[in-house]
Amino acid sequence: MKRILCLSILFSLGFTAAHSETKHINQLPRQQSTAVSPHLTTRISWTKFPQPKYSAEDLKNQDRSAIIRVHANELGKVTQVTIQESTGLTELDNILLNAVRVAQVQPHIQEDTPIAIIGYQTFNLKLANPISETCDLSFKSQNWIKQQAGEKTPFSYQQQPLLNINSNDLNGYDRTIEFNFKIDKSGNVKKVKINKGSGASNLDQKVVLAILDTPIQVKRTASTLWMYKKTNFNDRIQFKFNECES
Repeated sequence: MKRILCLSILFSLGFTAAHSETKHINQLPRQQSTAVSPHLTTRISWTKFPQPKYSAEDLKNQDRSAIIRVHANELGKVTQVTIQESTGLTELDNILLNAVRVAQVQPHIQEDTPIAIIGYQTFNLKLANPISETCDLSFKSQNWIKQQAGEKTPFSYQQQPLLNINSNDLNGYDRTIEFNFKIDKSGNVKKVKINKGSGASNLDQKVVLAILDTPIQVKRTASTLWMYKKTNFNDRIQFKFNECES
């Protein structure tokens, strides 16, 4: 009888220990990976566009094109570049690779957090129009052009908006921006809204900042009440990549 009782106690203790160990294992917290995969894109937004310097001689008497695969970290620093499609000329490929290495990418924002990017940049190199030095671009919107020509406009910029933009901000394309802004009674711009973006958010933001810093004048007309004047206005600006100012 004593033998049977001892065996029962031992079996009970073994089961309790095993159950406790199993429960402890089940209660271990799950480990989750905190690594965020890079954002994949076919069109990179740049804060500093690549500026390859080449001549017609480098093209060997024909137009060339290339596609470069770009890796950039969460700070926008280019960390790796490889040739996806070659120009057919090793030296010209190296000119493009070196230009991309010192450029700066605009990081992708995911849930308010910047993350790394893997994307592609296409270069079309024309024999008749090698890439030249960058040039600054001035503010020449539809309203500003009409205003300078003495034509009737719904409002007037009291001074030409000052843009901090050069040809690199166009990323190799013509760009058009349509925007709306609201002013207070003193003619100060209080809010700017992009109705149709250029496709380059950095460029859009620079136009917004230029408008915010420019005072606006609105003339009352006979068709409006003396105490009333319009406070919301629209304008449109176009930037041509190949029309750098001398």
